[in-house]
Amino acid sequence: MIAPVFTDELVRVVADEMSRGVEIAVDRWMADVEEALDDHRLTTLGRMYAIRRVVDRYKHLTGKSALRVPKAG
Repeated sequence: MIAPVFTDELVRVVADEMSRGVEIAVDRWMADVEEALDDHRLTTLGRMYAIRRVVDRYKHLTGKSALRVPKAG
C-alpha cells in the first residue's frame, strides 16, 4: 500500500503542474488577443479578424467546432 503522505504529495504536484499548464495556455491566448487589439496598423475590422483567427486556431488545435459555456448552477 502506498503511504498517504506520498499519495497526497503526488496529487499536489500533478495538480500544480496541470494548473501551471492551463495558466501558460490562457496567458498565450490572451497575449494573442491583446496583440491583435493593440495592432494600430490594423483597422477595427482587421483587429476583429485577427481575434477571429486566434479563436479559430484554438478550435482547430482542440478539435472543437463550437465553444460552449457551461450553464451556472
